Amino acid sequence: MRLSNAFKTLLSALVALAAMYMGSSLAPAQNKSNPAAEAKSKACPNDDSGLQLPTGFCATVFADDIGHARHMVVAPSRVLYVNTWSGRYYGNDTPHAGGFLVALQDKSGTGRADVIERFGETVQSGGAGGTGIDMYKGSIYAEINDRIVRYLLPGGSIVPSGSADTIVSGLPLGGDHPMHPFIINAEGSMYVDVASATNSCQLKNRTLKSPGANPCTELETRGGIWRYDANKTNQTFSTAGRYATGIRNGEGFAIDSGGRVFVTQHGRDQLHANWPDFYKPDLEATLPAEELLLLKAKGDYGWPECYYDAFVEKLVLAPEYGGDGKTIGVCANKIAPAAVFPAHWAPNAMVRYDQKQFPARYREGVFIAFHGSWNRAPYPQGGYNVVFQALAGDRASGQCEVFADGFAGAVKSPAKAEHRPSGLAVGPDGSLYVSDDIRGRIYRIVYQGGSEGGAANITACPTATAPAGNPVEEAAKPPEGTYPDAGAAANNLPVPEGATREMVALGERIYRGQVGGAACTGCHGESGQGTPLGPDLTGKKWLWSDGSYAGIAKTITEGVSQPKQYRSPMPAMGGAQLTPDQISALAAYVWSVSHRASPNRN
Repeated sequence: MRLSNAFKTLLSALVALAAMYMGSSLAPAQNKSNPAAEAKSKACPNDDSGLQLPTGFCATVFADDIGHARHMVVAPSRVLYVNTWSGRYYGNDTPHAGGFLVALQDKSGTGRADVIERFGETVQSGGAGGTGIDMYKGSIYAEINDRIVRYLLPGGSIVPSGSADTIVSGLPLGGDHPMHPFIINAEGSMYVDVASATNSCQLKNRTLKSPGANPCTELETRGGIWRYDANKTNQTFSTAGRYATGIRNGEGFAIDSGGRVFVTQHGRDQLHANWPDFYKPDLEATLPAEELLLLKAKGDYGWPECYYDAFVEKLVLAPEYGGDGKTIGVCANKIAPAAVFPAHWAPNAMVRYDQKQFPARYREGVFIAFHGSWNRAPYPQGGYNVVFQALAGDRASGQCEVFADGFAGAVKSPAKAEHRPSGLAVGPDGSLYVSDDIRGRIYRIVYQGGSEGGAANITACPTATAPAGNPVEEAAKPPEGTYPDAGAAANNLPVPEGATREMVALGERIYRGQVGGAACTGCHGESGQGTPLGPDLTGKKWLWSDGSYAGIAKTITEGVSQPKQYRSPMPAMGGAQLTPDQISALAAYVWSVSHRASPNRN
């Protein structure tokens, strides 16, 4: 059918008008695609943190790149003091120049530190930094190596001018947990975490079916809280100072308004990896619960004989000491936690909120910084957040809330997280500070008001019995995966003599925990790049073999019970029950990853 020119012109005009109408009607819908983000942008115009917070709260980056920032304390002058750490835990990277202790001040009132000064021990003086820091009677107390020292702050300066006094020395170093967080109460009692050197006091640490030492002599000098007097100098670590026992790794401390001391505990690892007869793979990710403990003199909290099972709501006998995942035994006489949290979230710091800036619902409760898990693989990792736990006297009041999230970025894993919460402090103005020990970032969180009183947009924590989730697989994605080095995966990797490309592909799936149950990524990283727990598999240095295909297979088969440079032993076959063919495939993949950059390496 022919159309007249006039009709064609009219039709074109109508189409154009319709398009304009549709465009104008669709535009508002597009603009409203993220109303929450728009509202936050208006309420928090200076928020550059990338964090997700409840309604009415805003965050800014107070400082960046100050070193591996651990615990913090804020002086009445609003100067923030941070202890930073270095050494083996962080891959022996190059520390910042100057002291490991950092003073940060916001003199201009912009919400960002514009004065940053360093003091204390340096690399040149033999220091490696530390975790613990606190204030008492106007002085800074800080952990450095095997000591806790005191710096007097002179008037008119934010950093000390003289040398430090040693409060206590000879604190145990080495093993799985060499750090010494602490807190000082109003009377000067200093409670110090002296964490365990091992995972569960096995005769061979982190080794398949190795029994526990009985008695666990490690408890004489590790695995508990020691108490010292912050008013006295030159005290020496000894068994006499032990205040409480059976605490594997108590990094976070808080003191409530009644003077009660609370401490967090990192639960043990590798129940399935080391005891597969009793624990299914998903229980590796869901047992045991992390704990909040009410500290009591001469209290015994169960480690290494016991762990807390949130499913049965009791302390349960550990398999190293005859347990089978069900037996209670001697654990009936140990002290149960005041609150529990999902497994392996790693509570690295805690602080009681005792100021008035935040809404009343946050007062008298505690904020806990969860550093983030590694031992949930091949299931999704958890933590990497800050939660709020309300307290009612000496017990938790209700389920905790995820207060701040988004630190890790796109991927929650030790190898790929952009930031990991490690320290907390409350300023005299009520601001909450959070430290990150990957890139040395300090966040400052404030409340900007709002009719909801801080109760809107609250996210409840997953319960400690929440399912592990689905294994992290790439089944619905390209066969080579979507991680950063996917283009160099199985089909592009070199193949060792005696293996096949199919073996390398299978080995990659075993490495990632998709086959066999030995999730190597937890210690060696998503792409074999290494973590503080396990060595780089892509480098040029072999610690336990000559790097040959046969040598790698032998190391995987036998495990590494006494690592030369890392904190964590590797159980035989990664703690799994791999078949000979699976061991060969995994060895082929590791060999291929290590020969990617230099095919002639041997």
